[in-house]
Amino acid sequence: MSDNQVLLEIADGIARITLNRPDKGNALGQAMADALLAIAGQVADDPAVRVVVLTGAGRMFCVGGDITEFLSGGDDPTVGMTRLAGTLHKALNRFAAMPKPLVTLVNGPAAGAGMSMAIAGDIALAAPGAYFTCAYGKIGLTPDGGMTWTLPRLVGMRRAQDLLVTSRRVPAPEAAEIGLITRTVAEGALEDEGMALARDLANGAVAAMGQARGLLHEAFLSTFADQMDREVQNIVDAAGRPEGREGIAAFLAGRAPDFRGTPSG
Repeated sequence: MSDNQVLLEIADGIARITLNRPDKGNALGQAMADALLAIAGQVADDPAVRVVVLTGAGRMFCVGGDITEFLSGGDDPTVGMTRLAGTLHKALNRFAAMPKPLVTLVNGPAAGAGMSMAIAGDIALAAPGAYFTCAYGKIGLTPDGGMTWTLPRLVGMRRAQDLLVTSRRVPAPEAAEIGLITRTVAEGALEDEGMALARDLANGAVAAMGQARGLLHEAFLSTFADQMDREVQNIVDAAGRPEGREGIAAFLAGRAPDFRGTPSG
């Protein structure tokens, strides 16, 4: 798809998406964004996909938008930038709204829109040599990819201000310490640990995970009372689903639940 700038592999309930412009640091151009949007829709709508993994090829996760492409149509970058950011945002919305978890495996530096994608995972694992930088201020731009929504929710307003204003590099260990990512893994272990995690999630109660991630997205926009009302509605709904019935039956029988054997919808 789009000269293989984004790769998709689906096996055993896991959709693995790889940003695949390693010679360009996986810089996000329009062709890559178009491919990512199409793939996001595909995996979000496929009931056979139970978990989605997003990573990068080569040494970088993603260095952000392809600045050279912005200027390919002349001196005014705004037309291309509008289209590119809009496409990326549609893709990230599909990932955010899908009723299944997203895992990001940050194999190397993540900058600008690349950082926005890296921190979008419900679980974000990083190689020890990875780092994160907002980067926008270095070229006189402002954030996209939902960064101003996600970042303060992960690290708090004060740290978000620091990272956005200074564009400083945050090494992977510090990123884990401040909550920007979930954790770092040992050198050379990202692939094995990431896919083992994905398999564990794929064997779990995916529909319930989807409901939980939806509740988290709504939480900051709700009052405490309203959010508890949503929780009641969701837990009752979950109890009536095949996953919930299987989980409760397994608990009562003292056995491990078989969520794979139940529909996730």
